[in-house]
Amino acid sequence: MEDTQGRQSPAARQKWAERLGIPFNNLSLLTRAFTHRSYINEHHEAIEDNERLEFLGDAVLDFIVGAWLYNRFPEMAEGEMTRMRSALVRTEQLAEFANKIDLGDFILLGHGEDVHGGRERLALLCAGFEALIGALYLEQDIPAVSEFMRPLLNDATEKILARGRTRDPKSLFQEWIQSQGMSTPVYRTVSESGPDHAKSFSVEVLVDGVVYGHGEGHNKREAAKMAAQKALERLNV
Repeated sequence: MEDTQGRQSPAARQKWAERLGIPFNNLSLLTRAFTHRSYINEHHEAIEDNERLEFLGDAVLDFIVGAWLYNRFPEMAEGEMTRMRSALVRTEQLAEFANKIDLGDFILLGHGEDVHGGRERLALLCAGFEALIGALYLEQDIPAVSEFMRPLLNDATEKILARGRTRDPKSLFQEWIQSQGMSTPVYRTVSESGPDHAKSFSVEVLVDGVVYGHGEGHNKREAAKMAAQKALERLNV
């Protein structure tokens, strides 16, 4: 197996994409999908990071997942489809998709980001997956994205339904806390980073001053939901 450094060449990325069934003719587009802003800061010869592709991929995923749910579950009510879509496109789930296809091994990172575990950060993996989807949409359009996403969505949906995790984790956590006679959870923004169009937020959820969970996301709402989910997992709820 090649080490991570050996996977940074355009040829290695192309072989990886072909193995996944998403061959790219435009290798510069594929490279851009894997280029994190930390790499741009240290390699001035690099032209562009993947944040614009991430923005596009986020929108494409919302459409693809919505259309897939509409066709896959003809009897599912609108509210349940909305909750299911939220579960399928949340940061943690997209990061899980990224790990499933070994995407983190191919991301171009700056040295500092790399040595501090950037390849394992959920928000970074999520962003990389969204950027890949944006690039695939530009390269081959909606049908190719739908085909690529179908097996991932099938597996994830079965797990979500089995675990009953379509409900908002914040609501579930608050219900559990109240059932224990404890105070209402408080969500506190710990930090935010990145440019205005690609912010990353870190949020904690506290009950009676004790931190129960920590989450990251592209906005405070997403980060708070992840914090609540982590709290539920910690409590085995």
